[in-house]
Amino acid sequence: MKVMGSLSHVALLFMVCGSVWTKTDDGNETEVLPADCEDVHALGAEADGVYVIYPSGPQGPVPVYCDMTTDGGKWTVIQRRFNGSLSFIRGWNDYKLGFGRADGEFWLGLHNIYLLTLKKKYELRIDLGDFENNTVFAKYSDFALSPNAINPEEDGYSLHVEGFSNGGAGDSLSYHNGMKFSTFDHDRDVHLQNCAFLYSGGFWFKACHLANLNGPYLPAVHRFAGSGIMWSEWKGLYSSLKATEMKIRRV
Repeated sequence: MKVMGSLSHVALLFMVCGSVWTKTDDGNETEVLPADCEDVHALGAEADGVYVIYPSGPQGPVPVYCDMTTDGGKWTVIQRRFNGSLSFIRGWNDYKLGFGRADGEFWLGLHNIYLLTLKKKYELRIDLGDFENNTVFAKYSDFALSPNAINPEEDGYSLHVEGFSNGGAGDSLSYHNGMKFSTFDHDRDVHLQNCAFLYSGGFWFKACHLANLNGPYLPAVHRFAGSGIMWSEWKGLYSSLKATEMKIRRV
């Protein structure tokens, strides 16, 4: 993995090996497996970059991009787009397990996100950029997937989001609160037609959307309402975004 910025010896070791060995009070060594980017930061990493986390435990290492600088840092990035190099028009299994590269465009995976938010409370920050290089953000103080479900996949990794605060983007996500995740081969929205098929990309569609951050990468202005990478409260229904980043942090 690429080492970005200046890292301490501990952080460099962590990036290469995916974990850090530390000594306990009795002199024995124990392996520290970070669950998210806050744990990565606690182990000594202070630079933005790709690190390995273990949301499902020792047998499930996951490369992830950590934003260590924005708004206090320690953000675990769960989705990132900036150049259209990766297609987000994918089926249920891809969205469940994740796809792309953590050092490029990627989706962390619904099940990984669920595991991250299962035991602790997280906040969500969404950073948006347009083709004129304007940037805004939206924050939600409470974010989780299927927080009360026995079987999260059966529950559709439903979205729980509350506590909006405005960084210029407006609130396009609260409309989707409580909705199950839909893909073209796994329709869980409340529309008569399949929203994921109509607008491409997987999302927590309702009937159909005010936001679709996983839509197809399109030019800024287009003729088809709701198409592209959408955040309607900022850019309306006929303008697609250049860049998006969804990231979560423990509260």
